Amino acid sequence: MSSLMGLISGIVLALALIVFTFWPEKNSAVQREKTRLDFLEELKEQIYLNLRDLNFEYQAGKYPQEDYAVQRAILENEAAAVLSEMDALSGRVLG
Repeated sequence: MSSLMGLISGIVLALALIVFTFWPEKNSAVQREKTRLDFLEELKEQIYLNLRDLNFEYQAGKYPQEDYAVQRAILENEAAAVLSEMDALSGRVLG
């Protein structure tokens, strides 16, 4: 009888934990919708991380000079495009 009560208690606890974990959030303010500027900020940070990693790997001897120069130029052009769009959006928001 005691082991049956323990088993039932364990099942109830497991179900309660599953419901608590996967219950959808009611507060919509918690999950704010991303703006284009938010997306661009995340993209800029990712490009900067990629540039940092590329520089590190080049200094470690993992990239030849030609490949490094091409990859760096691609990443710098992407960063310039993202920054340009961010400036344009900020100008529209502020102006």
